[in-house]
Amino acid sequence: MNKTNVMRLLEQAGIPYKAIEYEVDENNLSGEHVADLTHMPPEQVFKTLVAKGERKGYVVFCIPVNMELDLKKAASIIGDKKIEMLHVKDLLGTTGYIRGGCSPIGMKKKFPTYFDETAILYEEIAVSAGVRGCQLCIPGDKLIEYVDAALCDLTA
Repeated sequence: MNKTNVMRLLEQAGIPYKAIEYEVDENNLSGEHVADLTHMPPEQVFKTLVAKGERKGYVVFCIPVNMELDLKKAASIIGDKKIEMLHVKDLLGTTGYIRGGCSPIGMKKKFPTYFDETAILYEEIAVSAGVRGCQLCIPGDKLIEYVDAALCDLTA
């Protein structure tokens, strides 16, 4: 596999990672399917979701693939009345990533980022390498510090 921008950024920061490649199934881009393909427990594989607050603008949330983002909790955490998920058609233009390959590392701009509090329960968590077909296992604490994220209870 070619190195992704995410991998280069982690290397520049001296953060160790392990890349796990998998076969992409265009008919099933679910995070739970990715967890199965990478032989990782779904609670350790984190999906990157982008939302837009009514007043606060774009925000990034990383939660386990087997969980759902609680929009009310998320809005409260960012101090907004309501937030809504970014439409898939706007994902590439806003973040530089496509659905199924969105990573909290290396987006076009630095957006406020929040990880579900469960991220620190594991020695490593997996996030997208910035492309479909590759996950990166990274020490959660180092990743959270690198993207300057806050830990919160984000799931329903």
